[in-house]
Amino acid sequence: MGIAFRHSAGFGKRMEYNLVGKMLMEGLDVYMPLVDDHGVDCVIKKEDGTFIEVQIKARSNEVTDGDAALFSAITHEKTENFYFVFYSERLEMMWILSSEEFLQECVTNKNGKNAGKHGIWFNGNKTDKKTGIKKEYCKKQFEKYIATDFSRFH
Repeated sequence: MGIAFRHSAGFGKRMEYNLVGKMLMEGLDVYMPLVDDHGVDCVIKKEDGTFIEVQIKARSNEVTDGDAALFSAITHEKTENFYFVFYSERLEMMWILSSEEFLQECVTNKNGKNAGKHGIWFNGNKTDKKTGIKKEYCKKQFEKYIATDFSRFH
């Protein structure tokens, strides 16, 4: 089993722990379920005693050029007190969306093997006219969801 396989196979779980660690460092009360069969990676107890559920999605540096922040084949129905944390390693960027915001912004597959599943593509890819170098960037309509911390959960 090579390092590349180990990296890709465990990347998502490592990023979950990384981001949950950052939540803990911000003083959030975070709980991680032993079983992940509801798409909930962690539960946060807010200061007012209410709980929110969080699903963490991460993309590694290794993904195809142009796909740094493409998240697809997501099964989801509107859920109160549910949030997504999307993270792109290559862009070093994180977006936080509520269930409702995600469903407003995503694209839903109409047919094929992923019919009914959702996808969201936070980044575009443009070529610098002078240098010819391609550069990924956050699409304008998603800039409002960029998060540098987890203050939205406090």
